[in-house]
Amino acid sequence: MTRPTSRDVAGAAGVSQATVSLVLGGKWRGRVSERTAALVRESATALGYRPNLAARNLRLGSTRTALLVVPALTNEFFARVYTGAARIAAEHGFGVVLYPSPDGTGPARDPFASARAALDGVIASSMAAHALDALGGGADGGVPLVMLDSDPAAGTAAAHVNLAMADGMRQVTEHLLALGHRRFLHLASAVDSWTFAVRAEALAALLEPHAALRTVRAPLTVDAARSAAEAALAASPDRPTAIVCDDDILAAGACKAARRLGLRVPEDLSVTGFDDLALAIAVEPELTTVRLPAERVGEQGMNALLTVLDGAPWTAPDLPVELVPRGSSGPAPA
Repeated sequence: MTRPTSRDVAGAAGVSQATVSLVLGGKWRGRVSERTAALVRESATALGYRPNLAARNLRLGSTRTALLVVPALTNEFFARVYTGAARIAAEHGFGVVLYPSPDGTGPARDPFASARAALDGVIASSMAAHALDALGGGADGGVPLVMLDSDPAAGTAAAHVNLAMADGMRQVTEHLLALGHRRFLHLASAVDSWTFAVRAEALAALLEPHAALRTVRAPLTVDAARSAAEAALAASPDRPTAIVCDDDILAAGACKAARRLGLRVPEDLSVTGFDDLALAIAVEPELTTVRLPAERVGEQGMNALLTVLDGAPWTAPDLPVELVPRGSSGPAPA
């Protein structure tokens, strides 16, 4: 069977080969209508057309490959970020290589002989900008760097895509205060990163002077969270009535700690999470948590990189987040 060509796609869509090239090369915005671009993509899909990327790369001096760096693969959030980024990349003839940093949020090693030669851009999720120095990303002539869920003040990134984390914490706080809670425990992530610092600062600012707040930190595992929460609850003379957790994994550990101490959730203790992972509805009672649109983060990250590669500036507001009240939060005990 003969492999379909761009000429075949052009004939099926009723457009020129130049238009096919623009659309499938991701350069159509402002030159081709949305309707025509959709028609070209549909025709290419129906014919099973795949562009000869090797030949195109030789012409353009481009690999059409982006590297997505994440702290770990064990967290569902980063898998969703990849899904969103890969979806947008595929629409523009790009590939996305997923790279879990061997040192977590620490400095990421170059996975290739030289990332500058192998990549068109780097997208980093929940990493510090300086952690990408070895990859050559930044404003020093290296490949363009897009930071996700990271410090917007970091000057080396070409673009940032962030979530409204402080607003998420506001929604949690207002929800619990309205339920009558005045003694809080913040089960915070032990990971030293911008995103968790924002949550901690927002929670402290929102509760003062309305309620008492104590903070304990734990690694992002259920067992570590259970141990930290159990110790904090057992040692407190004025036991908190609500635990605000930086992550659903930490919240699951807090719920286990409550059960071990004979406390009922939410009758004796309310617990809230962050992320809305699959875990949030796997536990009983189901977790009240803040839903983070992880796939949207990945989509925006890839769109930002494509915009930067086109030589245009990227600006966008923080992505909204949403409190999802479930069974793990209830009125403060009398």
